[in-house]
Amino acid sequence: MIKNKKVTVVLPAYNAAATLEKTYKEIPMDIVDEVVLVDDNSKDETMQKAKDLGIKHVIKHEVNRGYGGNQKTCYNKALEIGSDIIIMVHPDYQYTPKLIESMAYLIANEVYPVVFGSRILGKGALKGGMPIYKYIANRILTLFQNILMGQKLSEYHTGYRAFDKKIFEKINIEANSDDFIFDNQMIAQVFNANFDIAEITCPTKYFDEASSINFKRSSIYGLGVLKVSVLYRLNKWGIYTSPIFK
Repeated sequence: MIKNKKVTVVLPAYNAAATLEKTYKEIPMDIVDEVVLVDDNSKDETMQKAKDLGIKHVIKHEVNRGYGGNQKTCYNKALEIGSDIIIMVHPDYQYTPKLIESMAYLIANEVYPVVFGSRILGKGALKGGMPIYKYIANRILTLFQNILMGQKLSEYHTGYRAFDKKIFEKINIEANSDDFIFDNQMIAQVFNANFDIAEITCPTKYFDEASSINFKRSSIYGLGVLKVSVLYRLNKWGIYTSPIFK
């Protein structure tokens, strides 16, 4: 715990058997109270590896629900077990769990209710091997979103996120997609609920075992990001309220 607040790390897993142990062993268990792993119907030995590591809360989807659907199960389980601070880390070891402590303390000390690990602050993205086309797309989409949402985030696409439980009392994650656009919809919900998001510099790694989406899926995701940004602005102008903001 930190300041009597229960800290839970959630691991949305899919075919993460090769990297799970390395990720898990870097989690600072001196401050983390619980770890929740949700296996989205992996085809490898992710479930067995999680059990071998002694992870207490392990859930397996009998059918693949998608990245967003996986997160919904992660967050709902974390809230069910009484978590005050919930931190999502991808078990593919693309992001180091060593930043969990810093992110958790910002929330525990009530400095910010949400903290992101940003690959773009500093030189972490390109240095870690992010493909140049993804980097350029990231920068263009982030600029577009900052303009429409009136914010100044360095990126909207990181998968390293920490939340105060009160966030989930004000937004409806069940209204969001089960696909990759879930992340972006959740950011829009957080800003729509008038919460602030802090960012800290996060190194990242791109390698064969790290999860990624192909060019086609990336293009679909990019169009989805543009749609979410437009819906956010229309909601703020009172023209149209998307179900994700209700």
